[in-house]
Amino acid sequence: MIHELPTYGGDPDGVAQEINDNGGVVGGSGTCATFNTNFLYNLVPVHALLWEKGKAIDLGNLGGQTGQAGGNIAYDVNSQDQVVGNSDLPGDTTFHAFLWTKSTGMQDLGTLSGDVASVSISINDAGTVVGASLDANFNPRAFLWEEGVMTDLNTLIAGDSPLYLLTGCSINSRGEITGLGMTSTGEIHTYLASPTDGVGASDSSSQGVISPRVLSDDARKLLQQQLRFARSGARFMSLQ
Repeated sequence: MIHELPTYGGDPDGVAQEINDNGGVVGGSGTCATFNTNFLYNLVPVHALLWEKGKAIDLGNLGGQTGQAGGNIAYDVNSQDQVVGNSDLPGDTTFHAFLWTKSTGMQDLGTLSGDVASVSISINDAGTVVGASLDANFNPRAFLWEEGVMTDLNTLIAGDSPLYLLTGCSINSRGEITGLGMTSTGEIHTYLASPTDGVGASDSSSQGVISPRVLSDDARKLLQQQLRFARSGARFMSLQ
């Protein structure tokens, strides 16, 4: 059977992004728009939503009201009904990643140092979040958010890596992360990053500070087309 999911607040259009094992669905509603190659839908998302038993629950926002920057939308939900996505800030000129729970509401996850926008794309059942933090020119770097701390995923890679990690798109219960990375010659590739047992993020043997990569115009367009704005313990990552 197919069940129509209602929009919120009179919004004419909506999109569903993910569903958890409890049947909770997340996404957003707003107004129809020209197809957006960044987000892969025809929507200006005004309300980030969680649907439970067919009822739309507005998750709130971080101050933005119109959905004109990154929009107010949810991208993933775990089995604890914790939701991640992004929301516009006051003035609707930029957007930040958020984590929403029933007990605390919507929490602004911020950005990596020096960046102006962010999006949280995936959350696992342990509450670990991955996504992307972006500078003013839309140059992204993958982040991992855990226990209140956002970390550049590139600084958690043990040893030399053939890729600079641009986005964290999915994280599973084992802490394995997939996303998009860039080679030294500017090619965009997918990656799988796996936790290394017994090594913590505070360990001094990581790569340390890494200069963000500046994307070429062609690489930026390719990344925009592939992004879908669009899962214990802190660890180093090994790339496969």
